Amino acid sequence: MTAELVRGQNHPLSQSRLEIRISAGTPVVATAALGDENGRIHGVEWVAHPGAPTQPGLEVPRQAAADHRLAVDLDAMTDAVHRVSVLLALPAQGGSPGPTRFGAVAAPFVAVTGLDGGEVASYTITGLEAESAVVALELYRRQGAWKVRAVGQGYAGGLAELLTDQGLPEAVQLAGSINEAVARGLARSVQAPPARTSDGDRSRQAAAPAVGPDQGGTAPQGTPGPVPPSYGGQPAGGPGQGGPQPAYGAAGTADPSAPAGGGPVDYSHPRRQNSAPPTPAPAAPQARPGQPAQPVAGDATGWSMEERLYNQVWGMFEDLARTTAAYRSAVDFAESRMDKELEQALSDPRSRIGGQGDAARETARSRHAQLVGQARESLDRDLAQLAAEAEVVEPALPPAFARWDNPAWHAYRVPMEIPMAVRLGDLRLPEADPIRIPMLLRLPLERGMWIDSGRADSLDGSFTDSHEARRLAVETAVAHAARLLAVYPAGEFTVHVIDPAGSGAQALAPLTRTGVLAGPPAQGAAGVTEVLGRLTQRVDLVQMALRGGAPDALPPGFDASQQLLIVNDFPHGFDDRAVNQLRYLADEGPSVGVHLMMVADREESSAYGPLLDPLWRSLLRLTPVPDDHLADPWVGHAWTYEPPLVPPGSQVLEQVLTQVAAARRAGNR
Repeated sequence: MTAELVRGQNHPLSQSRLEIRISAGTPVVATAALGDENGRIHGVEWVAHPGAPTQPGLEVPRQAAADHRLAVDLDAMTDAVHRVSVLLALPAQGGSPGPTRFGAVAAPFVAVTGLDGGEVASYTITGLEAESAVVALELYRRQGAWKVRAVGQGYAGGLAELLTDQGLPEAVQLAGSINEAVARGLARSVQAPPARTSDGDRSRQAAAPAVGPDQGGTAPQGTPGPVPPSYGGQPAGGPGQGGPQPAYGAAGTADPSAPAGGGPVDYSHPRRQNSAPPTPAPAAPQARPGQPAQPVAGDATGWSMEERLYNQVWGMFEDLARTTAAYRSAVDFAESRMDKELEQALSDPRSRIGGQGDAARETARSRHAQLVGQARESLDRDLAQLAAEAEVVEPALPPAFARWDNPAWHAYRVPMEIPMAVRLGDLRLPEADPIRIPMLLRLPLERGMWIDSGRADSLDGSFTDSHEARRLAVETAVAHAARLLAVYPAGEFTVHVIDPAGSGAQALAPLTRTGVLAGPPAQGAAGVTEVLGRLTQRVDLVQMALRGGAPDALPPGFDASQQLLIVNDFPHGFDDRAVNQLRYLADEGPSVGVHLMMVADREESSAYGPLLDPLWRSLLRLTPVPDDHLADPWVGHAWTYEPPLVPPGSQVLEQVLTQVAAARRAGNR
């Protein structure tokens, strides 16, 4: 049973591995500070924040968002740590509109949950006014046992004042670094999908132009990666973080450029006078009276067709999540009402005899069926509109967003620019089985992937043995790598492969035959050591160059492309040093363009114990067979993920990779 805490109240923790879920209604920055027995922070390395999101036993999100999930492993904390403080702050706006105090937004809600999702304790942070940063709650160790305490201590001076009060000497510098890291995350985000006109009508209004990159405007990313999200991403996010934001300021704000005499108003943006306006979104055909408007591909907000399609896909994802949540809630209410009515009607023993009891049961069941029928009718109406939208959106998707069986791949040409996102598969819910929502992950990648090669039972009841699961996992990894190679410009994405025993040679054939790999798959202990050493050295070099403020001081001939390392058949052939190098690449690599794709069975790797836990948590888990393991950030549905399979007998993968290899050779001449 959940303990609903008030300020100052504590509650014991019976589990060591926890999640801290935060819902704020507006984008906030979530950080966590480690303290000693007196609660003091000894240095910046004791704080997990968007610029350094992982500490031993602790991981926080990388950017500001309205909803957060923090991972905590109390057993992994060092003996010097006696307190974990969860800190929330409103992001520094830098002159852009947005709340600057918690008193202007809804009260943040914080919940401590187990890994099964069950709430242990929750706390709604009330009473905040001018504060822009707050210590939400703390986990503390007392006589060998851990407890959680609701704190709710706010600071009007923001993160700098909060961290100073926690005893950190470098508080001002660290607060600046956190704000800078958050600003970088916001700069990579795009306008979220527009709000729907009403719950009953999914037809979208004409898209308003999104804030362009030269306007200085940013918007919180709307997803899970998924996800999202990301995957998904992104939502996948992407797939995931933050809710829809208005494209412009609040309605009713006076326009200082409006003429006093009531003449025509110039609505053009003052900082876009020399720029071409965005291409208008496609207009939906006139709908018949009483009928919903016909869907049109690309009718979401966005500065380009690619951005509009991206936002439209995420709008479909949100719509399906919320309409399914409404249906499930209605069914739960109908069942609860039927149980209550039966309990009231049959509480008198005399009513259980004769026809009176039967009549009460029949009345309660009839009302239940009526409520469920109404909910199903509403769901079917929304699903019909979503299915119609999917029919027009799927064929219009560019190759980066399209399935492998999409005709867009037959006209494929190596791109000149990096797309906004890449498709990692499809997502669906059991109530809407025919509808598939593309799982889009934002680019450049911000985390690696883990392709689960463990033995599993598919959702359709079929059984996959260990050998077949490993083969499917490597094929899925190849499909992901091929898509990433295909959507990047020639020479801007490099793939390395470690296959210690050569067990994945057959599945890796499309990559090796076409010559798109940086070199032959590394085999044996020597090959593993050489590749891992080279990539960790690359991460060190780039980090030193960036920290020294000299990004152009890299060695001559340095490969500046994005790097992807596919590791097959882990943990066979890997010693402790190699495992530590993989953890280093997973943690530090994405920020400097080095990404990890593990093809591994979690159970077989369990011998390493908690050493690998941070590695698994930092990677996006994907499966080679349909599996319902992804959750959205709004209502927590368990989405079924379907991998991006190449149609049987299709040569599209090798045709695309052949073009990529040819473009690379032409660019090296």
